[in-house]
Amino acid sequence: MKNNKPIEILAPCGGMDSVIAAVRSGADAVYLGSTDFSARAGAENFDKNALKTAVDYCHIRGVKVYLTLNTVVFDSELEDVKDTIISAAKAKVDALIVQNMGVAELSKKLVPDLPLHASTQMSVHSPSGAKLLYEAGFKRVVLSRELSRGEIKEIVESCPQIELEVFVHGALCMSVSGQCYFSAVLGSRSGNRGRCAQTCRLPFSVNGKQGYALSLKDNSIIEYIRDLESIGVCSAKIEGRLKRPEYVAASVKACVLSRDQGYIDEKTKENLASVFSRTGFTDGYYKSKRGYEMFGFRQKEDVVSATSRLLAEIRNDYKNEAKRVKLQAEFKAKIGDSPILKLSCGDIVFETASDALCETAVNRPLTEDNVRKQLLKTGGTPFEITQLTVNIDENLSIPLSALNKHRREALDRLSLLLVDSYPDYKFADYCIPKPIPYTTNSHKQYARFTSTKIGVGFKAFDLCFIPLNSSDKEITRLQNSGFKLGIEIPRTLFSREKSIINNLERIKELGINDVLCNNLAAVYIAKELGMSIHGGFGLNFTNTLDLLWAEEYGFTSTELSFELKFDQIDRLGGNIPRGIIVYGYLPVMLTRNCPNKSADISCKTCGGQAKMKDRLGKTFIFYCDNNAAEILNTVPLNVVESAKYSKHLDFGVFRFSVENYVEKVETFPDFIGILQNTPEKTHGLYLRGVK
Repeated sequence: MKNNKPIEILAPCGGMDSVIAAVRSGADAVYLGSTDFSARAGAENFDKNALKTAVDYCHIRGVKVYLTLNTVVFDSELEDVKDTIISAAKAKVDALIVQNMGVAELSKKLVPDLPLHASTQMSVHSPSGAKLLYEAGFKRVVLSRELSRGEIKEIVESCPQIELEVFVHGALCMSVSGQCYFSAVLGSRSGNRGRCAQTCRLPFSVNGKQGYALSLKDNSIIEYIRDLESIGVCSAKIEGRLKRPEYVAASVKACVLSRDQGYIDEKTKENLASVFSRTGFTDGYYKSKRGYEMFGFRQKEDVVSATSRLLAEIRNDYKNEAKRVKLQAEFKAKIGDSPILKLSCGDIVFETASDALCETAVNRPLTEDNVRKQLLKTGGTPFEITQLTVNIDENLSIPLSALNKHRREALDRLSLLLVDSYPDYKFADYCIPKPIPYTTNSHKQYARFTSTKIGVGFKAFDLCFIPLNSSDKEITRLQNSGFKLGIEIPRTLFSREKSIINNLERIKELGINDVLCNNLAAVYIAKELGMSIHGGFGLNFTNTLDLLWAEEYGFTSTELSFELKFDQIDRLGGNIPRGIIVYGYLPVMLTRNCPNKSADISCKTCGGQAKMKDRLGKTFIFYCDNNAAEILNTVPLNVVESAKYSKHLDFGVFRFSVENYVEKVETFPDFIGILQNTPEKTHGLYLRGVK
């Protein structure tokens, strides 16, 4: 949304110390997490009382507060989510940052006027995703970190009604946020639940070359803040709720300087790099220069650069209260009356009378200079009296201590009025309906392929999803062979929405109407084209409210998140047909910067498929289509028999990617025989679940 206001500097706060550091360093807004449902569960975070304290502190100083509810949630947690939303509204937070549509719908039912921001965990990286969220009632979208300047500008211009927030500094996950399951699959610590174990920061080798194939340098595009402002971005966001207050202060100061002055001095740059970096910073995504130079990891020199002396120096910069709130004051005093102090702060105007009386001076009368000296002493508060009018009788006397007390009491009252000036939210009486477990007699089997080279035995599947770039000739051949076909929209749509729409229109003319969608943008496009929407696992549907939203939006069916356990799946309500992945090498990471780039391997020599090994020698295969790379788990998921007779699932999805037997299967029993004889397999997370 094009905004006439200066771009907002938005700071991360894991605890109250960071809130103080951010505000005193010049942040316009802060974002913080509740003790539950925060994508940074390892931070100190804020309970109900601490949240109220933080919000009041910020609001007195004219700083906004956004509360994160940016994790996937399960049905058993929805009542707690409800309590958190209500507590946030009572504390008067300025917005909620959410990851999933179910929580967004719950918030709208409970507190209709509470603004919603779409977390970067929603994986929005193209115009249609922003359009869907705008129509769903969101005020702001936090964009994916992998976007270039041109791609950000395209989203601004395509959906100017919604505010856009962009990360300008801090850690870069290798994966598109919301699409990383690495930590969950390997150790049940889900990044979508705020429990990421940072597996990607460990050594991984590519094609035999040792290194850190999944570790990127920290992002820093602070010097482009004015450029972001010029193209319509409303908020410059700093990552780092797990980092120390000194990091918050240094990064906020750098952002404020860049916005207000147009440059950052060398000392500030040095502090920024010293307080935290991974072999320096990168602007590769913003500048469309993805490659070897973007990779880096935390080395000894990066750690020791944050010396005690440096941290103390940064703390010294924000040790004193910043004078953020400007006031006008008028002081009147007449002999025989109580003195009156009038304060004006924006729309807030009030008068207070002292409990002392003005008397005729015996020795030394009160002067205007005396009054000014005492009333302008606002040290230790966020207030600064920029204009003071004094009107006093001659030969008047009042104790200076009374003037000081009068000033303190007036400023205390102003603090309360500033807190109260933020309007109360209106609450609706809404009870979360107890879900009635969904049951079905349907037992369909869907398949998803990476090519059209499919054996005739697979035509027994009820629906086969093939790639969007499949040729007319191959599609017609499969149709004539008896295949029931659908099309998969790629999980990433960076810079290619127009070509995706053109391909879908072409394919629709061939009689195909079923579309597999793993991103909100894909969902929006499919609906606009009047096609049948089949939700994919990438939408991260984990609770009944998610499914109710999908049903209302018009989905034909949806896959459930593979981070759900079987017993959680069995208790889900709603009426939308649902299924799970029952076979396949699970995609553990989706990344725009290909791991091959860490070894400086050219795309021209890659061929789109490569291998990566961890420290234990386990091999991960990944596919790259030059738009994004999908990294697959080392062994296939296989719960075909476990899910086969479930009365709570309409279908099972077979994801084929690296299997070399697919085009040779002649009959469906041949395929089942191959699966039964596969020695290595995993039950994924369906039995053990995630934290």
